[in-house]
Amino acid sequence: MTDPSLQPPSNLLGRWAVIGLAVAALALAFAYVAGWLTPQRLSSRGIVNALQANSGVFPGYRRNHAKGVCVSGYFEGNGAASAYSSSSVFAPGRTPVVGRFALPGGNPYAPDSSVPIRSFALRFSLPNGQQWRTGMNSMPVFPVATPQAFYDQVVATRPDPATGKPDPKRAGAFFAAHPETAAFLSWIKTAKPSASFVTETYEALNAFYFVDASGKRHPVRWKVTPEAPDDAGTGPQAGDPNYLAQDIEQRMAKGPLRWHLIVTLGEPGDPTNDATKVWPADRPTVDAGTLVIESEQPQDSGPCRDVNYDPTILPPGIEISDDPLLPARSSAYAVSYLRRTSEEAHVPGTARATSPSEHP
Repeated sequence: MTDPSLQPPSNLLGRWAVIGLAVAALALAFAYVAGWLTPQRLSSRGIVNALQANSGVFPGYRRNHAKGVCVSGYFEGNGAASAYSSSSVFAPGRTPVVGRFALPGGNPYAPDSSVPIRSFALRFSLPNGQQWRTGMNSMPVFPVATPQAFYDQVVATRPDPATGKPDPKRAGAFFAAHPETAAFLSWIKTAKPSASFVTETYEALNAFYFVDASGKRHPVRWKVTPEAPDDAGTGPQAGDPNYLAQDIEQRMAKGPLRWHLIVTLGEPGDPTNDATKVWPADRPTVDAGTLVIESEQPQDSGPCRDVNYDPTILPPGIEISDDPLLPARSSAYAVSYLRRTSEEAHVPGTARATSPSEHP
C-alpha cells in the first residue's frame, strides 16, 4: 500500500479537494431538503408549523392524531400473500404488533365526536430487527394528491379566531381550485363519527409495491376490516367526550378484537401516485391474515407512545410507490416526533399531566 506521505503534494491536495467538495455537496443537499436555502419552498417544518397553527401546541403530544390509545397484539399470517411479497410477515405464523387508535387533529382534549374520521397505526416487529409500519384511516380516499395541496388545505381551513371555525370563503376557494377533492367531499358530507374504533375499516390510502421472491413488483393497497359487527345507532352517552377509549376497554374485557388484512392487487394503469383516486372495485384481493388485538394501554404510558408510525419504514418485500405524499409524511412525522420528544425531555414530570383548562 502506498504511503500517503510519499505522494506528491499536488496529489494530496487534489484528493482533499475532492473530499471537501463531496462533503460540501452533501451539506448543500441536506440544507436544500430541509428548506434552509429556499425558504419559499415547502418543507416538512412548514407543514408541521401549519398543523400547529390550526390546533395549537400541546407539549409532548403529536402534531396530528394527538388523541389516541395504545393497543398490542399480533398478526397471524396465513401465507396467502406470500406469492406477492417475500416478507416474512405474510408467511404462516405470528408477528408481534404495537398499534395506536387515534383521532385526526392536534388537540389531545378534543371530543371524540368532533371528527368523523378515525385512524389506526401499526408497527409489525419482524425477525432480525425488521419492521413494517403503517398508518391507516377510516375514509375511502385522501382529500388531495400532493404535499403542497395538503399544506394549502391546512392553511385554507384554519379556524378563524373570532368564530373557531374555518372561513367559508377561504375554504370554498381552496376546494373550488382543487377538483381532485370531489370524492372526499362527497364522502364527508354523509360521514358521521362512529361509536367505536373497533367497528371501523381502516384504509392505507397510499399505494405501495409488494416484491415477490423472484423480484417482481406488484402494486398494492391494503386495509383492515373488522370482525366486530357494526354497532350503528348504539352511540355513546350524551355529553361523553371520551367514549372511544372506554368502548375499547369494555370490549377488551370480553376478549381479543380482530380485523382481516385485505390486500388489493393493482393492474396496469391503476394510479399509484394519487391517493385521491380509488382503484376499480373488480380488482382482485387477498386476505393475508388476521390482526388480533389483545390489550389496550393509555397513550401516555403504553408501548405506542414513543413510536413514530412512519409509513416508509418497510421490510424487504414491501416498497414505497411514486406517491409524493409518502416521503412528505415521513419527513413531517420525523419533525413532529423530534418536537414532542424534546418537549417531554424538558417538561417536569410528564406532559400528559397538563390540564385541559390550560389549553383552551
